[in-house]
Amino acid sequence: MQVDLNCDMGESFGAWRLGADGAVLPHVTSINIACGFHAGDPSVMHATVAAAVVHGVAIGAHPGLPDLAGFGRREMSVTASEVYDLVAYQVGALQGIATAAGATVQHVKPHGALYTMAAIHAPLADAIARAIADVNPALALYGLSGSALISAGLDAGLRTVSEAFADRRYHADGTLVPRSDAAAMITSTIDATAQALGMVTSGTVHAIDGAIVHLVAETICIHGDAPGAAVIAQHLRTAFHGAGVSVRAPSATTHA
Repeated sequence: MQVDLNCDMGESFGAWRLGADGAVLPHVTSINIACGFHAGDPSVMHATVAAAVVHGVAIGAHPGLPDLAGFGRREMSVTASEVYDLVAYQVGALQGIATAAGATVQHVKPHGALYTMAAIHAPLADAIARAIADVNPALALYGLSGSALISAGLDAGLRTVSEAFADRRYHADGTLVPRSDAAAMITSTIDATAQALGMVTSGTVHAIDGAIVHLVAETICIHGDAPGAAVIAQHLRTAFHGAGVSVRAPSATTHA
């Protein structure tokens, strides 16, 4: 068995500093870099790309809704056409910075509300997948396991990587419990590690109502802005190693 550990990074901008990127990088295998709309700025993007190169982790674009004040976690009324443009713009921006640094962008993972909206709304998922395919069809699409994002990526001819979350609770239909719910987050490192290990080794997770949810966990997300993100990442690496699970970035043979 193998799994990727991905982390959302590069979410500082201007005078605002967020996340312990330097502490997390040694423990993950791919990162998703904010592209300036929900967080990040050109200088932070450049520095994060450079750090990724040093640590040998896969680089991904993390496009979000244009909502700095809400960190991209508030739903907005956007059309599929607008989503297409938002994604194409942000992916193109990171590709430009990566190229200038001699690096390569390998994947795209939508951020926050854009991610959760596209997971259940096929037109938005299709717009994201089409934008990625039109900008660079070699890019992989990270999306919630079993969601419209994975289906849209496959329909667009993209390589897809099914994602699961160590620190988020699930509904019985496989969707994430929204952050507005007090029970949405798993704050215990031990519990988050146990959930991630179970998802990878058994392909299941317990929903918030106790139901068993079947999923594909090709990559596990760690939130870089979460307290103790580096500790969680380190615990996950240790747990996967102990279970005989190889931790590395997705290969070209990943599946839905």
